[in-house]
Amino acid sequence: MGRELTAVTEGVQVDPAVRELRPDFAVLVIAAEGLPGGPTDSWSRGLLKDAAATVDGLDVTADPHVAAWRQAYTAFGAKPGRTRNSAEALARRAAGGLPEVNLLVDVYNAVSVAHRLPVGGEDLDAYAGAPRLLRATGTERFDTVADGAPAVEHPERGEVVWCDDLGVTCRRWNHRQCVRTRITESTTRALFLLERLEPMPLDALQAAADDLLARLRERAPGLAAVSRLIH
Repeated sequence: MGRELTAVTEGVQVDPAVRELRPDFAVLVIAAEGLPGGPTDSWSRGLLKDAAATVDGLDVTADPHVAAWRQAYTAFGAKPGRTRNSAEALARRAAGGLPEVNLLVDVYNAVSVAHRLPVGGEDLDAYAGAPRLLRATGTERFDTVADGAPAVEHPERGEVVWCDDLGVTCRRWNHRQCVRTRITESTTRALFLLERLEPMPLDALQAAADDLLARLRERAPGLAAVSRLIH
């Protein structure tokens, strides 16, 4: 199984067009199995509460890493005041309580807020082919929900998106995840993407990844994980 997880991490690709946009981009990829599933519980709720406390009273937009992501969004045509990266969006909600989704999502959301960096999670069993970060042509499929019903959208041309062989898995770099690959209560195999721009040091990115794995191993000591830094 370790070989399969290694193949997942080695398959992750960052397109040169994204590098041209932000040469300082780095992503720490973690493929893991044997993960603790289930709904939100008192433990994951506590992680969210502790993470929210780290941004209590903080001007999120003044955080240098959050500011870097706002600049990156502007560079590919998004309006960061309206379309926020996932870390900023979560931090802004912290005062009223972070959202409770399910155990695994709660864990990586808590790490995202505590470390002030975008963290994404994808169900590997719903994934098709290699994960890749690219600038969209505008024809790619994005599975979502509109008015309570399944719907298909398409990214804007030039938008930075994560994709697999079936379409877009996350729009606007790290803003909005598709329905198809989202982590659910039954997920046991997942891909986590921790994304960084300068001025965040690479060792801070690694610290966030270590924190994520440590939290997951509190509930699943025997989980298997393989990581890869791409920068």
